[in-house]
Amino acid sequence: MSIFKDKILLITGGTGSFGNAVLKRFLDSDIKEIRIFSRDEKKQDDMRHALNNSKINFIIGDVRDFDSINNAMERVDYVFSAAALKQVPSCEFYPMQAIRTNILGSENVLEAAVRNNVKRVVVLSTDKAAYPINTMGMTKALMEKLAISKSRDVRTKEHGTVICATRYGNVMCSRGSIIPLFIQQIKQGLPMTVTVPEMTRFMMSLDDAVNLVLFAFEHADPGDLFVQKAPAATIEVLATALKELFHADNAIQVIGARHGEKMYETLCTSEEMSKAEDLGNFFRVPADFRDLNYAQYVNNFGYRVDCEQYNSDNTRRLNVEEMKSLLLSLDYVKKELDNYER
Repeated sequence: MSIFKDKILLITGGTGSFGNAVLKRFLDSDIKEIRIFSRDEKKQDDMRHALNNSKINFIIGDVRDFDSINNAMERVDYVFSAAALKQVPSCEFYPMQAIRTNILGSENVLEAAVRNNVKRVVVLSTDKAAYPINTMGMTKALMEKLAISKSRDVRTKEHGTVICATRYGNVMCSRGSIIPLFIQQIKQGLPMTVTVPEMTRFMMSLDDAVNLVLFAFEHADPGDLFVQKAPAATIEVLATALKELFHADNAIQVIGARHGEKMYETLCTSEEMSKAEDLGNFFRVPADFRDLNYAQYVNNFGYRVDCEQYNSDNTRRLNVEEMKSLLLSLDYVKKELDNYER
């Protein structure tokens, strides 16, 4: 990763699962400084003591406060923007809070990056932004639109700032996700609460999420959206695989879909697939940089819009044995298994 040699990287929401995974990847590299920007002083203090590394600079601030993110951006070369409200039910009950962080906060990050001549910005989005039906997905979809809009900005072009987005599915074992919940329920002897057994979700590791961001970082043109191909599984298969790994006999309790949940998630819409570039393990969706004078582009544009979307129902589906193998590749699951007293 020579491109990061002697550079300064800022991660918004850097105390979260993604920020910790990036630190794990970068701390032994020749990067000059990593700035962890977040509003959670307790998590920052925990990370400071756990890592004890002079390359990390912890900054208390909130993306909702432009001055705090603008000041933190001074002399920064690259930005990974991960700050967000991510829990679907919480965003459904408090949509204005999601708007203030995921939309207005993202605009602050992008504006600060342009003003400070940041070279590259990657904003992290979610499969819920494709055909969004819940507040979290809607706010993330608008964040993606902001990234494209800011890429069109004359100042962005003059400053040479490249802004792109990544979109990924469920990150396994991330904070607040279902795998830690299932493992906790197994250990406590509680019923495993399954929303809808047939519900499908993409399965990506934290390493996958970091790889996607790094791929986008290295290959993006302004306004690009990147998606990593990933397998999927039903919630029933995931629960069964964990029960078998832990040799557990917990009951399965079907509780029904929560507020704003879909039966399956989409990583690329039909409209995006019509212009997506297949890069092997990734899809690249270029931004539409036409201006409002559409008539002059009629002979040069016109994508098909009847392509099949890429979603968790039509991607490769894992069975129980495949799901178990994938789970055993995760450090979190291996650690929990080692500490499990049957």
